[in-house]
Parts: sequence; structure tokens; C-alpha cells
Amino acid sequence: MGIKNKIANNLKNIIGKSVKQRYLIIESDDWGSIRMPSVEAYDRLKSKNLNVGKGEGARYNQTDTLASSEDFEMLFDVLKKHKDHLGNPMVFTAVSVVANPDFAKIEDSKFKEYHFEPFTETLKRYNRESAIEFWKHGIEENLFHPEFHGREHLNTQVWLRMLQKNDEHTLAAFKEGCWGINADKTPFGINYQAAFDLESKNDLPLQEESIVSGLQLFETIHGYKAEFFVPPNGPFNNNLEKATKVGGIKYIGASKVQLEPQGEGRVKKRYHYLGQKNKHGQTYLTRNAFFEPNAPGKDWVSSCLNDIHYAFKWNKPAVISSHRTNYIGALNIDNRKLGLEKLDNLLTEVLKRWPDVEFITSSELGKKISG
Repeated sequence: MGIKNKIANNLKNIIGKSVKQRYLIIESDDWGSIRMPSVEAYDRLKSKNLNVGKGEGARYNQTDTLASSEDFEMLFDVLKKHKDHLGNPMVFTAVSVVANPDFAKIEDSKFKEYHFEPFTETLKRYNRESAIEFWKHGIEENLFHPEFHGREHLNTQVWLRMLQKNDEHTLAAFKEGCWGINADKTPFGINYQAAFDLESKNDLPLQEESIVSGLQLFETIHGYKAEFFVPPNGPFNNNLEKATKVGGIKYIGASKVQLEPQGEGRVKKRYHYLGQKNKHGQTYLTRNAFFEPNAPGKDWVSSCLNDIHYAFKWNKPAVISSHRTNYIGALNIDNRKLGLEKLDNLLTEVLKRWPDVEFITSSELGKKISG
């Protein structure tokens, strides 16, 4: 490792709340959201020269979709295999959405109205209804703890306006039941996946409503209130924090440098650190480790172990970012095999190097550092 990387790894862990115990948290984003419905849908979109196979979005479009019962069963087998010194298995903080677009109703309205369906209904349409029981089982066994990623992983208003404009790429993806393409004509370059990016401040009331209804639906589906929230893709106007507070959110996942959208392409820089509080008394949690084994070009086990080393060196919890895409086999069985094998290797080495480590969720971390 070069001197610059060593300095960066030290610097990113100096500021923020310190803890005596070694805590390991895996925050895994995107559960519940549609990405690519099928291999056939991907092939049809690619044949139309849509940008589904290039850039950072490529690995998601090639591998990521709603988790099946088999995906859950194999993931849980790996998590149960690794227990901390207190006997707790590794647990995923599943940063998840609770709804997806209702494509049929939106099309019936001629794209004038937005409609959504609970993700449990989406699973039924995908013939993956059996996966719903695994969500419940994961919660009961402390292997899989859902928290809030927004109602949808979609900027609904920007998407709807692009459909109304008959944007060719957006319509082609819509017909396949998805949106995760790099549409290059969106206003101010807004990514459809960035649910809370802001074309105009006029969209703030609709974004607030999605938070309110999303948190209510979360409680209906899972049987408890979400306490932790991570905005999809990062962009988030902080005026919306009040709505999350009213809805029960105590902890917010934030980048150390947040680019807060103001509308019309303008942003403000906000700086965050672990344990920082906002004006509503909510606590910010920040990530300091990354594990994306299906992303090419890196030894992710060694890299993540290095991230964990520097976190523990500075008495910080190791908070790992690891997206759902790494553990899904419906589109590519080898993708799931690789992700689970590397996760198994990572956890084996963690317990070998730091036998006193404790596996906890993000909301448990929030409680510990906020007093």
C-alpha cells in the first residue's frame, strides 16, 4: 500500500465517536428493489444499444434482481456459520425499500400518475413469493435486519416526467419493467436510482410524502418501526430529515462529504462524522469499509480487511458497505457463488485476527454511540 493510501486510511478514521469494543457491521443496500427483471430483459435492452452494460451500473444490471428463497437460504448458511465471541451470528443490516412502481397502473394513466406496490407484491409477480418467509426468518434468527432505504429506489417524479416526454431509453426500460439505465437526457444528469436527488424544490413535498408513506409501509410489512435510514445513492435534501424524525428514524447513514441537492443542479457541501447529531437529535453513522466482491479489479477480501484494521486501530467500529448485487444468483449463479465464497473468507479471517469482535446491526451501533 502506498503512503497516500495509508494517510487516507488513517485520516478517515481519526474524526468521530470512538468505542472501546471492536464492533463489525455490514450494511447491505438495495434489498426489496427491482433492478433487472431477467436475463432476457437485459439482453433485449442491450440489443437496443441502451447503456446497461457499461460503467458502474453494469455489474448491477448484469447480476442484481429481487432475492429468491435460494439466495436467502445460501446467504443465511454463511452468516450462521460465523459467530462472534458472544455467540451471535453475523447479521446483515439490510438497507431496504418497501415498494416498487406499479407499471400497469402507471401505463393505464398514460404516465400522468405515479402508482406503487409493496415489494411483497412485486415478489409475487416475480414468482418469488416464497422469499417473503425468508425475510421473516432472517429477522427472527438475527441474521437479516431490514432498515429503511426509502419507499422506492427510484426518483419517481424525474422518471415520470421523462416517460411523459416519451424518452426512448426510459420507455424501453419501462416496457421491460425496470429503470436502472444510464438515461443521459435527465435534467441536471439526475440518476433514476437517486430517489431524493432534486430537480426542483417543488418536488420536496412529494419526496416528504414518500418518506411518510414508506415508513408506514415498512412497519406494516416488518412489524416494527425503522430506526436507521440511508438515502439511495446519497443525494438528499436535509429539509427532509424532519419527516424521517417524525416517522421514527433515529440514525441516518451519511457520506463524510454530503453533496446536498438544492434543485436546479445546485448542491451544498455538508460534512459528517460518526456520532454527529443534527438539529432534530438524530445521529449520523458513516461507513469506513467496503466489500463489493463482484466488482472487478480488486482483491476485496484483503482490501476490506485493511479497512477494518484501520477502523479498529483508531477505536472505531468497522462499518462495511456491501450491496445486495454481490449475493444474488437468479441472473448469474456464479455471481452468488463468488460473493458468498468471498464473504465466507472475509468473516473467517476477521474472527481469526480479532477474536473479540462483536457482530451488531446499525441501529444497535447507533444506540451505543448516541448514549
